[in-house]
Amino acid sequence: MIKNWTTIFIYHIKNNKLFTALNILGLSIGIAGLIFAILYWNDEQSYNDWNPGKDTVFQVLVDIGEERVWTNAPVTFEPLLKDDANIEKMMYCENWYESPLYKYNGKKIIIEKLFNSQNNFFDFFPFEFVKGNPKTALQNENSIAMKEETAALFFGTENPIGKQIQYEDQFLTVTAVYKITQNSSIAPDAVVNNMKPRIDRDKTSWGNFNNGWYIKLKDPSKAGEISKKLTSIYYQNKTIKDAKAEGITPKEFESKYGKFNFFLEPLSISRLHTQGQGSPEGKGNYQFLLIMSGLSILILVLSIVNYINLATANAIRRAKEVGVRKIVGASKTEIIKQFLFETVITVLSSILLALAIVELSLPYYNEFLDKTLIIYGNQFYLQIILIFIITVIFAGVFPAIYVSNFETLKVLKGNFGRNKSGVWLRNGMLILQFSIASFFIIGSYIVYEQVHYLSTKSLGFSGSQVLEIFYFKPEAVFKAKNPEQLIFDRYTTIKNELSKIKGVQQVTTGAFRFGGGNDSSSGFSYKGNNIQGQNLAVDFGMLEMMKIEMAQGRYLNPKIASDTINSMMVNEAALKIMNEKNPIGKIVDWNDHKLKIIGVVKDFSLFSPQGKVPPMVFFHFKTVDWMIGNINHIYVKLEAENTEQTIGAIEKFWTAKVDSDYPFHYDFIDKSYMRTYKTYVKQKNLFSLLNVIVIMIALFGLFALASYSIERRMKEIAIRKTLGAETNALLKELSKQYIIFSLIGFLIALFPVYYLLNRWLENFANRIDISIYPFIIGFAALLSLTLLVVLSKAYQATRVDVLKYLKYE
Repeated sequence: MIKNWTTIFIYHIKNNKLFTALNILGLSIGIAGLIFAILYWNDEQSYNDWNPGKDTVFQVLVDIGEERVWTNAPVTFEPLLKDDANIEKMMYCENWYESPLYKYNGKKIIIEKLFNSQNNFFDFFPFEFVKGNPKTALQNENSIAMKEETAALFFGTENPIGKQIQYEDQFLTVTAVYKITQNSSIAPDAVVNNMKPRIDRDKTSWGNFNNGWYIKLKDPSKAGEISKKLTSIYYQNKTIKDAKAEGITPKEFESKYGKFNFFLEPLSISRLHTQGQGSPEGKGNYQFLLIMSGLSILILVLSIVNYINLATANAIRRAKEVGVRKIVGASKTEIIKQFLFETVITVLSSILLALAIVELSLPYYNEFLDKTLIIYGNQFYLQIILIFIITVIFAGVFPAIYVSNFETLKVLKGNFGRNKSGVWLRNGMLILQFSIASFFIIGSYIVYEQVHYLSTKSLGFSGSQVLEIFYFKPEAVFKAKNPEQLIFDRYTTIKNELSKIKGVQQVTTGAFRFGGGNDSSSGFSYKGNNIQGQNLAVDFGMLEMMKIEMAQGRYLNPKIASDTINSMMVNEAALKIMNEKNPIGKIVDWNDHKLKIIGVVKDFSLFSPQGKVPPMVFFHFKTVDWMIGNINHIYVKLEAENTEQTIGAIEKFWTAKVDSDYPFHYDFIDKSYMRTYKTYVKQKNLFSLLNVIVIMIALFGLFALASYSIERRMKEIAIRKTLGAETNALLKELSKQYIIFSLIGFLIALFPVYYLLNRWLENFANRIDISIYPFIIGFAALLSLTLLVVLSKAYQATRVDVLKYLKYE
């Protein structure tokens, strides 16, 4: 029986090569898209899944209101929590990676992802140890644990345990080697225990939110109780005491400075669903993941619909075969099995082709997502089996049942072609294809408009010809008696020397990065209002060089002594909260400093073009000298001519006079800022790519159905031509139903595309309004493609020899 089915299937493949190819190609494209989405989904969902403490380890976050959540907390809680029976362990850490340079036997190696934590780090992230003991690996402050790959960079095949590497004047002993085989929200190349100086510095200050904090609970269901306890402790030790010192009530204090709510967030959701800023390994984009998965499923649905269309359309050609098989005794069940068998072979072929497409396209896909995904069959074979079963059921069962219900006598008499249920099915499926295609065409145009709007919108600054040079500060400087003065004097020397280089127009700095923001935020009060602002310390000329304009007042001026003592500027967003029309000369209370406002800076996009501009305050570094430690980049304005030669001269000076160990690293501000668009440019590119795929699959189905429909009407066309019908009249008659179907499909897509794309646009502080133009263009594109396929096929039909179809009449 199987042999007979196979022989028949091969026979039909030979006689319908084009339709078979379209079937397999359409399904394989749909399945490939879903496999890509599955790979991405599995990778994002796998973060911390390996960690046995994913549900018992929590990161402490702080909600400060207005949808702002901090990932750092004070270190002052620990003594007050020692007696809590539900807290098993606590760990403070730096919530980011450092990239220091280490030396070993003449080698200079930068550890790209060095993580600084207390000594119990591996109790929270129990990576697999190759050498050493996780319990004692970080007991000493001069110890370092390395990932396998990092150890190989330093020591090759030698045993690294006990060997020492040097960082400036400090020697660290390698005590352990571990390996990371699965995704983790913290996945460092090396771990050190250097938290004591940071904790000792802040251990009595309830206002310093400088360190990450993880807590391991015995009973995770009581995390809410711990959250309330932390909020209460902070209220008792900070809010009440500071309110009393100011002579106001705690409620007035919270109204003035904000209310701080602490809460615990488990590791299991820290990648995709965190309310904070993300972990050192970054924050997953759950919305993008859902969009990609949803669109991939939609494409697979389109592919299955396309398959059903082609299968039912092709059924007319096999009607007599089914009739004969029934005459000789075949039951409905046997016919269903036969057609399901053919579907199984087709789907298996499509899956194999889809896997080949995925394998060949994976490097480009990884580049698109900034990932290193690899196809491991054992990781998603169950999902592939599920795709196979679902596809066979939806693509195979209905057509098989439909074919098995052919009435034998009608089929053998040749009356099958007018079966109304088959016509309605194919037309319904075609309308669904038009609807999905309309969704993608309109959606991709709206996404393109939004991304184009962001990329062309005025940012409020100009980074043209401005270099951003990474400025490394030696650790020894921070251990000096007056580190701020040393850092600023060194910066001033570098600034003066750089200014002498031919082609350099201006040199300055600021404690922030364009597109990266800054890490300092504090509140200032004015007339009872508390404004939580971003602290932007700058050197003279920084705002002017970046062409950031003033709305009122003036810039900082080196000729005015008070501008380095008690002057500040605010941006328009901060002024709006202050509710002050004439702020120039007004005094504000900024962290117990009485500062005079000398100017209002026009809002500019420091963080990203899609986000809302937050309140900002600007002052000179000398006004608040502790901000000097945040000088991490030096900005250099270049002349447009001989840029390469100027950069070469800067690099030569830098490696000779500033830092001979660290590689000279720079970027142009306008180029680095463009990377903040990356997520949304990816969404635009994804929509555009899938749009092409959807249109291609839809055109496959339309071509097949148009071919089938016109083939059924060839005798009618021949009679009409004989009676004198013109070609234009025939083309109009043959294409009008497809115009109606495309219109119905377009109308069905209107509400979903408007609703979903409007929800997507809500993520942007700066967004377009959805106009009528995407819908007009979408329908015009859909109709044009439809007519292109249908009219080309219809025109071929009008050129046939009439006698061929009428000679037996």
